[in-house]
Amino acid sequence: MLAADESVERFLNGRRILYGTPTQEQVDTFWFEVTQALREPINAGIFYKNETRHIIELPGTKQRIRAKTAWNADTLRGDFADYLILDEYQMMSEDAWGLVGAPMLLDNDGDAMFIYTQKRGKHHSKDLFKRATADDSGRWEVFSFSSHENPFLHAEALKEITQDMTQLGYRMEILAEEVEDDPRALWSREIIDEVTDFPILARITVGVDPHATTGQTGIVTVGGARIGDDVHLYVLDDSTPPPGVKPAKWGTEAVAAYNKNEADRIVGEINHGGDMVENVILNVEGGKLVRFEAVRASRGKHVRAEPVAAAYEQGRAHHVGEFAELEDELCNWIPEESKWSPNRMDALVWAATDLMEYLSGATWGDVDELGEIEDFESPWA
Repeated sequence: MLAADESVERFLNGRRILYGTPTQEQVDTFWFEVTQALREPINAGIFYKNETRHIIELPGTKQRIRAKTAWNADTLRGDFADYLILDEYQMMSEDAWGLVGAPMLLDNDGDAMFIYTQKRGKHHSKDLFKRATADDSGRWEVFSFSSHENPFLHAEALKEITQDMTQLGYRMEILAEEVEDDPRALWSREIIDEVTDFPILARITVGVDPHATTGQTGIVTVGGARIGDDVHLYVLDDSTPPPGVKPAKWGTEAVAAYNKNEADRIVGEINHGGDMVENVILNVEGGKLVRFEAVRASRGKHVRAEPVAAAYEQGRAHHVGEFAELEDELCNWIPEESKWSPNRMDALVWAATDLMEYLSGATWGDVDELGEIEDFESPWA
């Protein structure tokens, strides 16, 4: 364990280490490694150990290791060190470092180590990484390690896990790449508004986009409400199953999403396989009890998606929680260029389009023309 090895080495060289991490389980793992490494001098009485406070120290000196749970400024207060380790920093509040950690080290010209796994989207851990990478003063060192370089991970297990991951997820989680969203995408992280609650919804729709090339069927549930004169969209659920599942599986997931979210209808694209989506849903348990409407993609993805992306830009689309894989697709699919199919995005667009039509009172014409607004004034204009 990197943090434990680093702490032991620094401690034996006379440093005072404070290890902070968000969960007790992480503290316990760190503490086990440290106490094992220093077992002999502890048993010989050279070092004092306090199991309750997770402290190892050389009596009569400032030389010490302390481990504690910390996720924000208040939980990190009450101690001092000349070597601070913030493990799983992406899970901590930015003020743990800004308000407590950095001022603590100013008193003794101390050092800090940040250990983290990349967080999707805009995040303080990524901002810190960028500043450190760009720094040429010599104050920062930056290291990146992929999962393949971890000697404690079984190669076969790692290979099996990665088979179910998206390409973007593989690059971020396994290769530890700092993946930036593409500015050419219709969405950006800045326009995705995450909320914890929502108003009474006038209608809830489950969008289903059957797979074509990716082997994955997108299933996204969206609710709609009018707030004043504006139509607002609320993404409630992403039930997209892993790639390669059989139709009965994704059909069951679609019906489950319908029931779980108390939806009013399921809308599904019929381009691939004709009436396949409707037939699959009707033939799974509970499928005959749902209301289904077929839609046809006579317009390109870009054209269909633009009105929905506009709702996000205008602050009228919200995510009830975080939907990391959906947001990755939204922020990385490039019209006319990306070779992969954004099934989650398409499912979102089908559901959102249905709600926009219903709540705006617009006439979109025949379902064959879905995606082209006819004879009505956009509520986002």
